[in-house]
Formats: sequence, C-alpha cells, structure tokens
Amino acid sequence: MVERKEYLERIRKALERSPIVMLMGPRQCGKSTLARQLVNVDSPNYFDLEDHAVETFLANPTIALKDLTGLVVLDEAQRMPSLFPALRVLADRSGTDTRFLLLGSASPELSRQASQSLAGRVEFIEIRGFGMNEVDGTDIDALWLRGGFPRSYLAKTDEDSLVWRDAFIATFLERDLANLGFGSSPQAMRRFWTMLSHYHGQLWNASEVARSLGVSAPTASRYLDALEQTFMVRRLQPWHLNTGKRLVKSPKVYIRDSGLLHALQGIGSQKDLWLHPKLGASWEGFALEEVLSAFRPREAWFYAVHSGSELDLFFQSGGERIGVEFKRADAPQITKGMHVAMEDLELDQLLLVYPGERMAPLAEKIQAVPLRQIRQFVASR
Repeated sequence: MVERKEYLERIRKALERSPIVMLMGPRQCGKSTLARQLVNVDSPNYFDLEDHAVETFLANPTIALKDLTGLVVLDEAQRMPSLFPALRVLADRSGTDTRFLLLGSASPELSRQASQSLAGRVEFIEIRGFGMNEVDGTDIDALWLRGGFPRSYLAKTDEDSLVWRDAFIATFLERDLANLGFGSSPQAMRRFWTMLSHYHGQLWNASEVARSLGVSAPTASRYLDALEQTFMVRRLQPWHLNTGKRLVKSPKVYIRDSGLLHALQGIGSQKDLWLHPKLGASWEGFALEEVLSAFRPREAWFYAVHSGSELDLFFQSGGERIGVEFKRADAPQITKGMHVAMEDLELDQLLLVYPGERMAPLAEKIQAVPLRQIRQFVASR
C-alpha cells in the first residue's frame, strides 16, 4: 500500500483545530482508504452512507450520533444532506471531544449545505490521486502515463491500467454524475469530455465547442461546470488585474488526471505517449498539478496578453509573487516573454519547471527547477 503520510498529517492537524473536517476529492481517489487508517471500518464510529442499512440507521442523525465520542467518519456524505444541520448542533456542544470526518465527492447539494450549515465549524481538505511525493522516484513516467488514481497506478500492466480507466470513465458518466446531482446524457457528456481532452492546456471557447457538438454554448458551459465540480477538470482563470494591456480573458482547461486524459485520447503505453501530438500539453498538465500540490496556493492563474506574452502559472505563496513556466526541454531557455511577465506581474521569483535533473539559477530571480525536485525546492524556501 502506498503511504499517504502528508494527507494523514493534514487531516490530524485539521481535526485538532476544527470539530468537522471535510475530505473532498474525486471518486476512487483514496478517501476511504485514508479514513480507515484513522478509524477501523468495523468500528461503530464508521458510517458508509452507500450502505442502505446505515442510511436507515441515520434517519435521525442527531439521536444516532449524539453519544459517540472520538473520531466519527461519515463516508459519501453527499448522499445525506440532512446530516448537516444535525452536525452543526453536535459540533456546538460543549465539553465533548467528538470530531467528525466527512468524506465526499463534489455535488451542488454538498457544497451548498456545507457552506450554509457548517460555516465556522468545518475545515476543507482537497485530495487527489497519488502524486510524485507518494510513489517511487523511478516510477514518475508510470505515474504520468497511468495517472494518480490508486487502482490505475497500481495495476499490474499498462493494459490493465487502461482497462480500469475506461471502466471508471463509463461508470462515472453513467452513474456517478447523476448520483452527484448533475443531470446530463452520458453519451453527450462522453462526447464533450473527449472533445475537451483535445483542448487540454488551451483556452476555453464555449461557442466553438458547442458548435462542434451541436449543442448551445450554455449547455457546453454546464457540462464543463459538472466536470470541474467533480474534480475531473481544472479551469485555470486568467490574471485579471489591469496592466494597461489587452489581457486574454478566457480560462484555460486541463484534464486534471493525466491517466484519464490519456484514456480519452486512446494513449495506452509509453510508446503511444512519446509519439502523440498531445505529449507536450500532457506533460504541462501533469507538471501543473504537481506544482500546485507542492505549493498549495489559495488561488492560481495564468497570464497572457493578446500581443503574445504569457506565463503558464502565477500565484502567491509565503508572501511572494511566483510565476511558473513549464518547459519540456533538456535545457530550458529564458525568453523575452518571461521578462515581460516578470515586469508586468512584479514577480519575486520565476521558476522554469522542466523534466531534467539539475536545479540551477538562470538569471536574477529566475530558477530552473526539475519537476521531480519541486517539493525539495518548496521545503527549502
């Protein structure tokens, strides 16, 4: 089993601060496995709401949960919105050491209930599949190819991994989206998701995508919202501060898990990936998720002006303004556009993240950082 020490430590610290912690992430990313390392699945404090008997037992959650002490886990919490008002009452009791860990895949109802009912009582932690810090350093290419979903990454062969991802996509479209409150045709959503994989790393154009699919632009935007809220897609917004230049205002879209991107593109092996036209875009998306996971900024953007200057990623961390450019090259070079972005965004540091081995300064405030060393770099700041 892959140890996920970082997430376990974050959950434990959050439970010390807050009476309720909500662990949010896509289906099959490992939320339940983490929770079972904190509370045994056979414990009376562990409730799987996909079990109809458990759902019946919790018909009156205040009565069912009021005498429990220690950590209480509620798995698939989005299935029972009536829990949230009860949890607010239970969390406000004085003289109790009870803590609640809620596991959930995104849904409109879950987000609304948590925001309204548990304000000031809940801490959110977003989880994804395996990252580079959780796998053997020699398996980075396998992680990139297969993605981070545990059953995909840990499959015996690349073929087994692809079969699992294909089945995951089918189940997600045919069952999970509806269960999470997103009403859409599985066939229409599959066409949309597949088309979106061709736009991976590019600007989102709802009208263009809608014309290609034969649907309205609002419908295409609704499909994108559903995939974003279920952690399948990242919509990276452009930096919007007025710099006196004509800024690009459309967001970029990325398939968040590289393995799902490759399944949607029919990429089943390393050889397929090396020869595929989406190779560079795939690596950029993979690297972007790793950098965001390492820095964990509250917000992140990209920067682009219509004259051509752009920067792949921009965020604030530790009081500094940091820009990131992804370069899939053995020896990344500084470009004029990077200097322009540094000046426009008043960056304290610009990182060129690349797939090499050597960390080195390239110019004042500009540093080349190998992707596999990004967490060491963050720790050293």
